[in-house]
Amino acid sequence: MAERKMRIGIAGAGNVGRSVARELLEYGHKVLLIERERRRFEPATVPGADWLNADACELTALQEAGAQTCDVLIAATGDDKANLVVGLLAKTEFGVPRVVARINEVRNEWLFSQAWGIDVAVSTPGALVAGIEGAIDVGHLIRLMGLREGRADLAKMTLPSTNPLVGQRVADLALPGNTALVTVVRAGEVILPQPEHVLEAGDEMLFISDHSVQRSIQEAIHSAEPS
Repeated sequence: MAERKMRIGIAGAGNVGRSVARELLEYGHKVLLIERERRRFEPATVPGADWLNADACELTALQEAGAQTCDVLIAATGDDKANLVVGLLAKTEFGVPRVVARINEVRNEWLFSQAWGIDVAVSTPGALVAGIEGAIDVGHLIRLMGLREGRADLAKMTLPSTNPLVGQRVADLALPGNTALVTVVRAGEVILPQPEHVLEAGDEMLFISDHSVQRSIQEAIHSAEPS
């Protein structure tokens, strides 16, 4: 079955918005970039996309953009207030099925929830910090992204070489019932973990978990006892 191509609106044609647009176009999706500032309205930089010079925080602009026909709307401006307004309008006024928003200031992360129409919030500074922590702090649980109104998190932990789980099977990892180990990245290879797979030092373990049980993940890693 052929992959369904989507119509995706992106509010904000700065470096982030343009980069996302180029990648989505490579996947064959139809992309519309909405940019308020004339100096950033540069269709030649992403010629495969449609462009609209308008303020996505305004209802009339989203109407002109045909937001009601978008499968996804991405609020990618450098202003958290603007991203929240765009998300709320897209969801409540136009019924966009999926709204993704960029968080610029980590302190504002708590606002990016379903109450503002946001389905997925991505913290740019948070992702950078996660990348740094992942490189220098093995064994530390790093929250990468909030999902579904913050009810679930995508988190990562790199397995320390001194942990008793090294050499143990995935089945020996005692996780809470509402937590799942979904992927292991090892030497650049993505592994879908099976109970019989053996864990190795340096494995990057990606979890989906209830936000309230992140501490349980850490305890399962750090207090693991050999079988």
